[in-house]
Amino acid sequence: MSQVLTGTPLTGRVAVVTGASSGIGEATAERLAQLGAKVALLARRNDRITSTTDRITAAGGTAIAVPTDVTDRNSLKAAADRITTELGPVDLVFPNAGVQLISEVVDLKVDDWDAQIDLNIKGVMNTIEAFVESLVQAAADGKPADLITTSSIAATRVLEKFQVYSGTKAYISQLTRLLRTELGRKNVRVATIEPGMVDTELPDHDASKLMADLIDQIDVLQSEDVAETVAFLTVVPKHVNLNEITILPTAQAI
Repeated sequence: MSQVLTGTPLTGRVAVVTGASSGIGEATAERLAQLGAKVALLARRNDRITSTTDRITAAGGTAIAVPTDVTDRNSLKAAADRITTELGPVDLVFPNAGVQLISEVVDLKVDDWDAQIDLNIKGVMNTIEAFVESLVQAAADGKPADLITTSSIAATRVLEKFQVYSGTKAYISQLTRLLRTELGRKNVRVATIEPGMVDTELPDHDASKLMADLIDQIDVLQSEDVAETVAFLTVVPKHVNLNEITILPTAQAI
């Protein structure tokens, strides 16, 4: 997707992006910064987020690299304190960090199960814990406030070997719907994106034949396509909440 937004409509906003060391997180952090937001990049790989931060600042944007393990509540709380001190109160949160580990249930890869639950669910909840009060305060002050999660079409499609990953993403989709009933009343917009096949690092952990074949056979999404969609969610008028967006490659049938 070409960049359809122009100018700096996010000037004055402070964004947090987790999972910012690669893929959708990295692309979204760069796009939000291009549109004028001050951006905190959170991930465990400090070298990667530092490199992206350097690229953002070299292009005239404002960003900081905050090495953080989102499965660690204390790490996130410390990150939140640092971000507020260096960039200001946060009003845009994109808890994007996640992992996809595919196997048959009878393989009993319980460590993979735990890793997905810890990062895809607990990591998101920890991020919400760290920043929700800031979002509510921003909205109370009359500013736009956004919480945007990353789900997947796996939340609703039946994909063999995806049982644990799909379960974590179904949690995120339903969580977002329910959070909107609470936070929407406080003028905080809550949304989730549900991408189809994206050419990112995610499948590299244990790519299924289905995913590998799709990448070879069709024009799949790029991280920048999803980043542009996230950015669009943040620039619509603040009384507008695009709650749930499914993003598919045109040729992806399942």
